[in-house]
Amino acid sequence: MAVWEAKRMGGPVLLAAALCLAVLPLAGCDRLYYKAMKKVGFEKRDILVKRVKEARESQARAQQDFKTAMERLKEIVDVEGGDLEATYDRLNKELERSEGRARDVRDRIEGVRGVSKDLFKEWQDELGKYSDRALRAESERELRETRRRTEALIASLERVEKKIDPVLKPLRDRVLFLKHNLNARALGALSKELVAVSRDVDALVADMAKAIGEADAYLATMEQAQRAS
Repeated sequence: MAVWEAKRMGGPVLLAAALCLAVLPLAGCDRLYYKAMKKVGFEKRDILVKRVKEARESQARAQQDFKTAMERLKEIVDVEGGDLEATYDRLNKELERSEGRARDVRDRIEGVRGVSKDLFKEWQDELGKYSDRALRAESERELRETRRRTEALIASLERVEKKIDPVLKPLRDRVLFLKHNLNARALGALSKELVAVSRDVDALVADMAKAIGEADAYLATMEQAQRAS
């Protein structure tokens, strides 16, 4: 993720910092990365907003992939004869895509968590630099509120992420079963279980929609605060 950000911003210093962070994610690399991003006008708050957007987009892509995989699973029950293997291949590709999206969702959440932790530590440390008590109190209030909103969003994203594997596993089991048994009997056994699997996927898709909505609300609040500052 950091490498992608650096490439988009351009510049050897940015790319070196991002590669350091990607290969060796230690505190020194973090500082180098943030310093490099700051040179092109990206503060930690900006990086946090950007990563929340990426997390939101990864949830939306995963949501669509799960819906498509479920549609393929339903299709395979209805196919006849020679179409069975081709339909299975499409289903397997959709499942593999969903598994890739699941990994991306986890990575994006970790990115949000990491930069938010660094942002709030920096913010807390800088409160001691205020000489005006009223301004410090206002900044403390904003810090508490921003931290509360961010932690609530991360918790929401993590709740959805934890539900992905329990849905993926039965999907993978059924696709593997079909791989070993591409015949009418296997389809008959699968069709009996389809309702339960479909219900689990529908519930996950609904949870993802809720998390996406919460991410949208968070981004709107952060952007409103940025305009007001």
